[in-house]
Amino acid sequence: MHKTVLAAVIAVVGFSSAALANGKVIGVSWSNFQEERWKTDEAAMKAAIEAAGDTYISADAQLSAEKQLSDVESLITQGANALIILSVDKDAIGPAVDKAAGEGIPVVGYDRLIEDSRAFYLTFDNKKVGSIIAEKVSAVKPEGNYAIIKGDKGDPNVGFLLEGMMEVLKPSIDAGKIKIVGEAFTDGWKPDNAQKNMEQILTANNNAVDAVLAENDGMAGGAIAALSAQGMNVPIGGQDGDLAALNRVARGTQTVSVWKDSRALGKKAAEIAAALAEGTAMDKIDGAVKWKGGAKGVEMNAVFLDPTPITKDNLEVVIDAGHITKAQACEGAMADVAACK
Repeated sequence: MHKTVLAAVIAVVGFSSAALANGKVIGVSWSNFQEERWKTDEAAMKAAIEAAGDTYISADAQLSAEKQLSDVESLITQGANALIILSVDKDAIGPAVDKAAGEGIPVVGYDRLIEDSRAFYLTFDNKKVGSIIAEKVSAVKPEGNYAIIKGDKGDPNVGFLLEGMMEVLKPSIDAGKIKIVGEAFTDGWKPDNAQKNMEQILTANNNAVDAVLAENDGMAGGAIAALSAQGMNVPIGGQDGDLAALNRVARGTQTVSVWKDSRALGKKAAEIAAALAEGTAMDKIDGAVKWKGGAKGVEMNAVFLDPTPITKDNLEVVIDAGHITKAQACEGAMADVAACK
């Protein structure tokens, strides 16, 4: 790169020439920051990157697949030696991977699958997350009418979560004990869209819904708002360990929140990106496995972290971990929540 251009880039993005000289630049493309959890991921990721002497730069695609492509180009222009991408859309991200590969820049597909053998896949086991949600809800309500509030149809995690849910429910569905009476995608994973979906399912079934499986906590909150408006409180599960959801678990309005400690995921992403930037082969990354569970069956190198279900019976796990304070978790808690006594 020409010296004048390099100086201009440094001035624009605000990192020092010393950082460029002594460490790697890790560029992170976020799909959006409307969801509570990504801020936690970012804090852990940024801290790990900077602790290693590397430099963190980022961009927020604001749920625009088109903007994400230009964001990735910008991160590359800014000197990124590795990219961590939380994709907006699984089908639209291809040109970004092509661009990075053309520049010899490794890519980590963060939490959402980028089904391309040139990308490293890092996530929690989302099929297992779906299974846990269904297990915990069906343990409370083993029979009845179920609704499923799915995430955005452009996110491959939607399919993994649903696959896990249906594996658990299938025997009861086949036996006629459980019936799926409503199922809807939720644009942008937005709680208000989830609320509308839940309202439509309730209307279509004259409120005869006995349990709900939501694919994340924000949407669970939207579904709960729709249920509450009808005077209903039914077993419902979600994921992410959102603070509001954990409080709902204590209050008894949400059955389970599957906690994926995003601090661990962010830290691991930083470590993987740095190792790849240093030239470590993808199959030599610590904990890497060969995986081809995507829709296209592409074999990839991946690391999967284990999720933790949080119910009223083990709420102390997230409190003791410092993820949420006891005061936040326990406000208005039911009398039988041990962690709140």
